[in-house]
Amino acid sequence: MTLRDKLEAGRFVMTAEVTPPVSMARSDLLDRALPLRGLADAVNVTDGAGARPHLGALTAAAMLLAEGIEPILQLTCRDRNRIALQSDLMSAAALGIDNLLMLRGDNPDAGDQPEAKGVFDIDTRTLMTTARDLRDKGVLPPSRAVAGHANFFIGGADNPIDPPPGWQPEGLRAKLASGAQFVQTQFCMDAGVVARYCARLAEAGIARQVHLLIGVAPLKSAKSARWMRDKLFGSIIPDDIVARMEQASDPAAEGEAICVALIEQLARTPGVSGVHVMAPNNVGALPRVLRAARDRVVRVRG
Repeated sequence: MTLRDKLEAGRFVMTAEVTPPVSMARSDLLDRALPLRGLADAVNVTDGAGARPHLGALTAAAMLLAEGIEPILQLTCRDRNRIALQSDLMSAAALGIDNLLMLRGDNPDAGDQPEAKGVFDIDTRTLMTTARDLRDKGVLPPSRAVAGHANFFIGGADNPIDPPPGWQPEGLRAKLASGAQFVQTQFCMDAGVVARYCARLAEAGIARQVHLLIGVAPLKSAKSARWMRDKLFGSIIPDDIVARMEQASDPAAEGEAICVALIEQLARTPGVSGVHVMAPNNVGALPRVLRAARDRVVRVRG
């Protein structure tokens, strides 16, 4: 079953993420990705993460596919104009890469070459619409016919919040209208916030229109937890989790245990279709967390 098959069948999925290396050696990517095979339902391949050059995302996604790992290709609007992005969409379809995650991308001044020029020719919603029309109509703007077939499963990003009175999910609704079928979120390590967010999506009538994958992390230390909370826009890491990390005799093991327990809670939460497990500077924890969490999810969801 593909990622889309599992989500449409109501399975609770777990995706993970790899950042392609700053390397021209194939083995350097596979060393990061192969431990996830058979554990993650799909693996994101980031596109110029941190506004820095890496092995190209499209190439990396094709390498994962060849190794039996279902990729989710991230495409950012920062580095390429619409012509280049449309070419990448056709290339992905030709390679059999179906899962796409459309992102804006970090500003160039966040990276190590701040003088680089950001392109931002189109926004993520326009890119989603382009991918949808290529798949459903076989056309590129402006209605140019394209041979062949695309089977895209289109995703976008989201930031769960503890919704205040009167809040409406207008941003997410706009992405759904543009073609998004699933979303992966920023880190949200608070199951209560997720439950209240999902309840508000249900009230707004869009919960059944999207597969929601909540971003979680096996935290490595209290320092990294605080940095993610304070520096990564939209991240939610409660103070009690930071305190647990500070008090732990083995913070990395504690971070993995917190992540596994949270995944089990999320598997019980209505409206949550799965989790997206990211481990900045801690990729070695991913296989352990996925393996332990899968055992618990099977008990919860069957």
